[in-house]
Order: sequence, then structure tokens, then C-alpha cells
Amino acid sequence: MPKSKRSTVVALTQTNKKGREGKEKLIEDIQQCVDKYDYLYLYSVKDMRNTYLKEIRHDFKDSRFFYGKNRVMAKALGTTVEEEYKNGLSMIAKELSSEVGLLFTNKQPEDVRKYFADFVKPEYARSGAIATQTITVPEGPVKRGVDPMPHNMEPLIRSLGMPTVLKNGIVTLLVPYTICMEGETLSTNQAHLCKLFYHQLAEFSVDLISYYHNGQVEQF
Repeated sequence: MPKSKRSTVVALTQTNKKGREGKEKLIEDIQQCVDKYDYLYLYSVKDMRNTYLKEIRHDFKDSRFFYGKNRVMAKALGTTVEEEYKNGLSMIAKELSSEVGLLFTNKQPEDVRKYFADFVKPEYARSGAIATQTITVPEGPVKRGVDPMPHNMEPLIRSLGMPTVLKNGIVTLLVPYTICMEGETLSTNQAHLCKLFYHQLAEFSVDLISYYHNGQVEQF
């Protein structure tokens, strides 16, 4: 009988070793990039979507992106003047917090700035996001876009809080219903309804914060 995976014991020393090796490899990779590329850009991501990051990586295939593990990335650069890998890098390391990343490239600042200024993608907001507009569905036959709401979706939107019924096979709203108000935090149900009604209240974008070049750090 095959041995259950649940009964497999993994020594903590092994997992710690793998984690340590991963951190050491990341530090080594970042420091090699410092030596290889002319520019290091610090960026933040708004409404993260992996699909768009893959597209950006493809457009910058001659460059290197690092995202996540801020503490390890900061350690690679050096968080103090005494520890920094090269002069000035501690200024970048100190800004590594929250959803930020590093881009190593030979592309000039103006080219990088223009690329990301143009790379803004509408997206469906997730729960926890702030509604950027008030969305109200009028009483009567329910539409999404210009088309009637499919009748087989009536149970779903009713379960999400909308007072609907089927009348002669048509999804019908009994009273006007406000999905969300501008400025409020979206619940899971509200985010789901916004998507069902094709309302994209979020935008994926990459904001440049600063860049490092020849020992100097400049802000955008």
C-alpha cells in the first residue's frame, strides 16, 4: 500500500536550509543586477494582476524585475551607508515597503516613465477596494450593458442581494437597487455584482517612485 504523504516527516533543518538558500540566491541575483544594469527603478503596483505583469516582463525581456520579499531585497542593496552594496543604494532599500518592486534595466528614465504612463489597464475591483462611482440598477427588466441579463443568472444575482424575480423568463428587479456608493469599501457581494454588470472600477498601473544611477537617487 502506498505510503500516505501525510505521514511524511520533513526535518525543520531541511526547510530552513531551503529557505536560507533561496534568500541567498535572491541577494546574489540582485547584486549581480546592480553590477550589470545602468539603472535601478523602484516602483509600486496598483491593483496587482499577474497577467499584466507578465505582459510588462515580455516588453522588458532584456531587463530584470523583482517583486515581493522586501526585507531580503533591502538586505541585498544594504539598508545603511555602511552596509550598502554600492554608494547610494541604501536610499532605495529604505523605501522597500508595501507593494513595491525593483526593475533593473538599461532603459533611460524618460523611456521607462512614458511606457508606464501609457500602461494603464481597466480592471474589475476586488472586495476591499474603494468604489469610484455610484452604481444603481433601475427597477424593471434587468440589463447588463445593452443586453438582457440571462435568465439562468437570476438565482445568482438574487443570492448576492438584488431583489429580483423571473417574469415570463425575464430577470426583473422589483425596486431600484444600488450596488455600491462612491467612496465606500466594496464587499465581496458588491465586487461580484460589479463584475456581473461589467463595471470596471479599478485600474492596474505601475507607478515609478525613484531611480538609482551612478550612485545617485532621483525621485519621479
